[in-house]
Amino acid sequence: MSSKDEDPVGAGALDRVTWALRRAEGAVQTLKEQRLRPIGVAVAHYSLLMSVHADPGLTGAEVARRLNVTPQAVASLVDRLEGRGQLERRSHPRHRHVQELYLTDAGRDILRQADAVVAEVEETITQQLGHTNASRLRALLEKVDATAQAEWA
Repeated sequence: MSSKDEDPVGAGALDRVTWALRRAEGAVQTLKEQRLRPIGVAVAHYSLLMSVHADPGLTGAEVARRLNVTPQAVASLVDRLEGRGQLERRSHPRHRHVQELYLTDAGRDILRQADAVVAEVEETITQQLGHTNASRLRALLEKVDATAQAEWA
């Protein structure tokens, strides 16, 4: 048996778009984490706050699906952010066991600060790519997202 027959992945596996996406995502997440640390915000907190900002009244389960994490992880993050006064839980008007999430004034303030940091990361990437390529990349990533969502729907 040759060493090629023993390869655990197919030819070109390291050249796949999906592998490049994963590496890029990891690098960007690490950069955001480094830049957000001085203001005391983790990327996971930023993502949760952004999700609630984008769609006030989300439940923890809905946030978990959107962020692709477990409901338990979201519950822990919500507890932490609620303890900091950045999020509040409100009872759902029709389902008494369901709680909706909303930003507080403190949550909006820290999100504003964190988003300014993330905007700087975005600008760094855009400067490297150029505005045309950055727009093209975003459009291509939206197609990847739509394709993947259509496949699992």
